[in-house]
Amino acid sequence: QVQLVESGGGLVQAGGSLRLSCAASGRTFSNAVMGWFRQAAGKEREFVAAISSSGANTYFADSVKGRFTISRDNTKNTMFLQMNSLKPEDTAVYYCAADYGSSILALMGEANEYDYWGQGTQVTVSS
Repeated sequence: QVQLVESGGGLVQAGGSLRLSCAASGRTFSNAVMGWFRQAAGKEREFVAAISSSGANTYFADSVKGRFTISRDNTKNTMFLQMNSLKPEDTAVYYCAADYGSSILALMGEANEYDYWGQGTQVTVSS
């Protein structure tokens, strides 16, 4: 069983930055495509970013391109989401997810391809 634990959320002013972390345990982390999703109150969950198992390939939602970066440290079983130039519309619960099926669809943001999910961390951006 895989456990994913997010951390790093909080309250920040518009224009500020936050760095989210996702710590994984239970299976070989370096075999997983990892992703970040978010869900704002009253809205559906949406894809934010994903990173291949090696870290060589990344994908981003258009809404965060140029502002967010995704990275991973396979030696520490941890994934990161660096969020810069935050906007009020970035306010949401952010979830990390893992796909052990080596799915290109997971890398491209298909939520149904992910096998495991964390509990989420709240990010609130004030205007």
